Amino acid sequence: MSQLIEHHSHKAARILDSARELVADHGVRKVTVSEIAGAAGVGKGTVYLYWPTKEDLILGLFARELLAFLDEVIARITADPTAVLPRHLAPLLIRTGLRSPLARRLTAKDAELLRLLIEQAGDRDLFDRTQPSAMCEAVMPILRRHGLIRQDRPLADQSYAMHAMLTGFGTAMSHPDSAPPSAGDPGDVLADTVALLLEPAVASAGQAVTAAADDTVAVFRQTRDAVLDIIDRSQTLQQ
Repeated sequence: MSQLIEHHSHKAARILDSARELVADHGVRKVTVSEIAGAAGVGKGTVYLYWPTKEDLILGLFARELLAFLDEVIARITADPTAVLPRHLAPLLIRTGLRSPLARRLTAKDAELLRLLIEQAGDRDLFDRTQPSAMCEAVMPILRRHGLIRQDRPLADQSYAMHAMLTGFGTAMSHPDSAPPSAGDPGDVLADTVALLLEPAVASAGQAVTAAADDTVAVFRQTRDAVLDIIDRSQTLQQ
């Protein structure tokens, strides 16, 4: 059986849709269960049939956004192993993340609240594992091991550089008015920057790329399993 309660309840699906729109418009802290229920066309008590608290609902909502992010990244790398090349992977992560309206709306206070909710749900490092720095620490050794990044610089420095590029370009691409105009697509600029800084002069063989893709997908799948567990614990499954 699917762990996603909205697959079994139209009311739960409406509640999630309404919560997503309200949080995207007003932020986490300002939205109430009564507002969510009203927008979904259900009674306030109905919300509590599926999620014991507002915090559980918000946690489940953001976990679903993260699940969608991971599913898309996994699907893209599985369909095309060359997506794991640093020049492709960095823009893929940012562009996929920016398609989430909640991720773009997430303020520093909201992010801290989300971290606390995840910790309360019993997985203290899940939030950290989904941050650019953690992805670098997990994925960069894989790329290095398979020859997809240069061997002439310390891995720690390369991971730091990738983190800086992801966070910097992510901020600039999510708030384009705050950055100088680019002559080309910002994602392409990021790809060129990553390639020049991190990739070796001689491209790796196809077999190495495929192996790196498999190992990287395995890392993302581990995080996906943890996200599904958070979703399962945040909701009350109705038979």
